[in-house]
Amino acid sequence: TLGFSAVSAIIVGFAVVDSPIGPLFVAASDRGLAAISFRSDPEEQLDRLARIAGPRVLRSPRSIDPARRELDEYFEGERRAFDLSLDLRGLPSFTTSVLKELARVPYGKTTTYGALAAKIGHPRAARAVGTVLNRNRIPIVLPCHRVVGSSGDLTGYAGGIDVKQALLELEGAL
Repeated sequence: TLGFSAVSAIIVGFAVVDSPIGPLFVAASDRGLAAISFRSDPEEQLDRLARIAGPRVLRSPRSIDPARRELDEYFEGERRAFDLSLDLRGLPSFTTSVLKELARVPYGKTTTYGALAAKIGHPRAARAVGTVLNRNRIPIVLPCHRVVGSSGDLTGYAGGIDVKQALLELEGAL
């Protein structure tokens, strides 16, 4: 034999999940939640996931069950904090530091790009923080919807300003 297994592990499994803000593409690896996207078309997401985890990306609803359960609880108003492992591999250290600080923004509260930049020790990096949040591959769980402009205005959001507003209303922040 050549040492190939007939059954091999899924590297990244994904499914499309229904939510009150529309369908969400959700992907998880053995390391944790790898992606949530407001663009629910799997074909659009597969290349991005393959760059992160390799070519073994398969439709596997069971692999995202923990994330689906916690997202359902969040949208039902029963969950204020996510308890999921996250797969952040392949991200630069600046991005990781922004996302880790973002994860500390409490449910129902907002912060600004500048405040987030200051908390990671880069007070002049508000635009760079904005770029990181624009590319956040795990929105909702890593709550970039809780970050607003310095004037308090709702600014850009991958899911659209209406979705950002809906999430903030769900959390009682608006």
